[in-house]
Amino acid sequence: MTEPPPRRHVHDAELLRALAHPLRVELLGHLLSVGGGTATECASAVGSTASNCSWHLRQLERFGLVERSEGGNSRERPWRATAVGLDFGRLDDDPATRAAQLGVLGASLAEEDLLTQRFLDTVGEQPSHWRDAAVLNGYSLRITPDELTALTDAVDRLIRPYVSAIRADAPDDARVVHAGLRAFLRLDAQGRPSA
Repeated sequence: MTEPPPRRHVHDAELLRALAHPLRVELLGHLLSVGGGTATECASAVGSTASNCSWHLRQLERFGLVERSEGGNSRERPWRATAVGLDFGRLDDDPATRAAQLGVLGASLAEEDLLTQRFLDTVGEQPSHWRDAAVLNGYSLRITPDELTALTDAVDRLIRPYVSAIRADAPDDARVVHAGLRAFLRLDAQGRPSA
């Protein structure tokens, strides 16, 4: 298997602030997962209006994250993501950049929670083979920072070839699946690391 294309590194504070909008995160996630769509199709997928989605898609276009693609009609052309994922890097030492990074991460976390809740709300309506394949696990690991970095890098190498925007050899019965990984120091209610 060939090496998947890299994610786009995002470090610019202005771009990070633009991405921190929940609808923009959801629109970009939708386009990354399905490959493209018109503003009307995006609106249906994210539960907004076509005009609102069109405005936010133009904002994402301004930063080079989406672009118009071929197809559609003269009234409405499809949009597509220009990257196969985003990499926000480590949290920055600069307070303004770090605040913008945290805004994007907060919006991304809210989208992940929304997608999880949508699945849970409709789980009884899903085909049994997809219900059986779904996983919502949590783990408490005793691990060093270097081991955690190595572990998440290994998981990333396993997952990346299956990313919707990358995979060209997907079987006909393949569907888009959301997979999220959170790994961070566990803190107690007082903000102290768990023993």
